[in-house]
Amino acid sequence: MSTYIRFLFEFMSVFFKGIGMIVGGFFKGILQLFNIQEYMYVIEFYRSDLNVAEWILVVVAVIIMFIVLALIILLIVFFIRKYMKFRKTLVEQESMLQEIGELNREVATLVEEKEKILAMKVSQLGLKPDEEATVTEEETESTETLDGDLDSYRFSKLHAIDLQFRDYKIQQYNNTFTLEELVESFRNFCASKLKLYYTTNLIRLFISGLSATKLVILQGISGTGKTSLAYAWGKFIRNDAIIASVQPSWRDRTELFGYFNEFTKKFNETEVLKGLYLAGYTDDVYVTVLDEMNIARVEYYFAEMLSILEMPSRDEWIVELVPSAWDNDPKMLNSGKLQIPGNMWYVGTINNDDSTFAVTDKVYDRAMPIDINDKGQPFEPIDTDSMNINSSYLEGLFAEAKQKHPLSSEMENKINEMDDYVIKHFRIAFGNRIVKQMKDFVATYIECGGTEVDGVDYYIARKILRKFEQLNLAYIRDEIDPFIEFLDKMFGKDNFNECKEYLTRLKKLV
Repeated sequence: MSTYIRFLFEFMSVFFKGIGMIVGGFFKGILQLFNIQEYMYVIEFYRSDLNVAEWILVVVAVIIMFIVLALIILLIVFFIRKYMKFRKTLVEQESMLQEIGELNREVATLVEEKEKILAMKVSQLGLKPDEEATVTEEETESTETLDGDLDSYRFSKLHAIDLQFRDYKIQQYNNTFTLEELVESFRNFCASKLKLYYTTNLIRLFISGLSATKLVILQGISGTGKTSLAYAWGKFIRNDAIIASVQPSWRDRTELFGYFNEFTKKFNETEVLKGLYLAGYTDDVYVTVLDEMNIARVEYYFAEMLSILEMPSRDEWIVELVPSAWDNDPKMLNSGKLQIPGNMWYVGTINNDDSTFAVTDKVYDRAMPIDINDKGQPFEPIDTDSMNINSSYLEGLFAEAKQKHPLSSEMENKINEMDDYVIKHFRIAFGNRIVKQMKDFVATYIECGGTEVDGVDYYIARKILRKFEQLNLAYIRDEIDPFIEFLDKMFGKDNFNECKEYLTRLKKLV
């Protein structure tokens, strides 16, 4: 047995030597603990001197050693996980404390504003301890307007805007830029301030779309910057875009404007409604983004707006929020009806996949679709700041462009011939609305630095040839090549590339 004791002593010394090395040097100790070669050397040295019983004890010792090693590893892992969890808790606590600090600062600001309002009320009333209050009718109305208890109104958010803009005067920014300069400024702003890179032609198409219609649709594959473009436009004009994230459950206009709750007697106001109301006070440019607008049926929740924006006179751009008026309704609400402001544009983003609905002709005919299927390439931009833009000035530039660049008679004749060809071979025609919108779009596109033929090409590809998708592609397949030859003959082989590329892709789908 003395042999086994000597074996056990030397065998265990390897282990305790490892423990000592851990204390002296962690990594050296770890290596020693797993020094299999040295363990094997000790076993090999005593192998011939051990009897059967001692070999059994050797196996038991090895097993115990493995268990101890496993426990050490588990203990290290346990402490590492505990430390990571503790560190995460500290970070979350620091973040929470920071948020609480910001909220406290906002509360202090609100309290200060409330005290200013109360001070204004006291000064207007002219109250003193020993004097009797004498208030005129005008002062009474002012005092009621300044009442901070907005919960007593059914349109509390709109009343808050009334308070905010009570003494507001429309700002004139003395804009002097041209549309071509606007394109370059916006593109350089996106790149220099937001690190978003777009081609000049894409920005040109976007601005031209704003001139042709109040609804621009940005469509294409996911991740190409559709929502980012609309977001960047809001930053550029210094009025952040109102982002309305469309939900699959959207079925009617209440998702946009809100609804009157008969139980609480309050109107549930949405951010879109709030933005529309605020825009009515100013001459600034505003944008509402309908993010992933076709995740629900657009013609359900946006149908009324499409009809309203189609009215020729902006005096007719009216939406009824509630059927009757209350005495304390917001200032710009007339008999429960709100005037839709002309300085608000709408940008919808569309992803075409299995989770979305197809956008109908009713929507496409009234909107201007713009494809974004490529990521912009980085470039060295000119450092450009955002700018305030008067909506009246921007629309004045659009109107001036339409007068300066009417569609040439030669181009009109070619479009008419193409229309006859499409009717004859594909049984598709386009109406007066599309023709008028095309003239507006192309005129602005030219003023933004483009050419007439490229503007017409893009518009026809997105607004007219798109209708081919509704046809039996197998039936029209043999008509596509002759139509491309017709376009080459009519507009030249180097022109109308958007239409030709679209027709080529359509042919491959058959």
